[in-house]
Amino acid sequence: MDLLEYEKKLYQSGIKYIAGVDEVGRGPLYGPVVTAAVILPEGYMLDGLTDSKKLTPKKRDKFYDIIMHDAISVSIGIKSNEVIDEINIYEATKEAMYEAINNLSVKPEHVLIDAVKLEKLDVPSTSIIKGDARSESIAAASVIAKVTRDRMMDEEAKIHPEYGFEKHKGYPTKMHIENIHKYGILDKHRKTFEPIKSIINGSDLNERRSKRKRSRKKEKVI
Repeated sequence: MDLLEYEKKLYQSGIKYIAGVDEVGRGPLYGPVVTAAVILPEGYMLDGLTDSKKLTPKKRDKFYDIIMHDAISVSIGIKSNEVIDEINIYEATKEAMYEAINNLSVKPEHVLIDAVKLEKLDVPSTSIIKGDARSESIAAASVIAKVTRDRMMDEEAKIHPEYGFEKHKGYPTKMHIENIHKYGILDKHRKTFEPIKSIINGSDLNERRSKRKRSRKKEKVI
């Protein structure tokens, strides 16, 4: 697959500055959603660059440093868990993308976005399904966003070592959910996400009690 397919068509039309945009952190129960906008030099290719989720942490860190050095402009957009709870994760993601694009030091002439459509942009844009695996610019943005958010979670792990943020990065893993039940809900947990929402209103606790009762009844029958 030619990761410069979209970029080449734009370059051929006379466009020079193309921003790739991607997000990380729509699924976690904890912390912000992070977006990145990256403008690469014309024709720029980084061997092995692809969707950040397919790369090892070591490879992502290496690519992060290279992209930060080589890119024409890089910008980050962040929306907190409070904003996510207030306007929902999809809208918060879009707002973080606008923030990243608007804060680029060089104004893009076209924006390539992973899946999301941004209606309020004042420049042309293209939304590409699975764009982080189909566009060099979006792949670069996915690496910057992923490494940025992962490092934020590593810092949270130092503050709350018992939650294991350095391992699950705030995603709803079994470990994370068990630690929430054990140690409680933190300020940066997303209160509108399940099972956080149910834990807060008590329905999760009631359901777990019901499951234990049903389990005991089965044991007695056996």
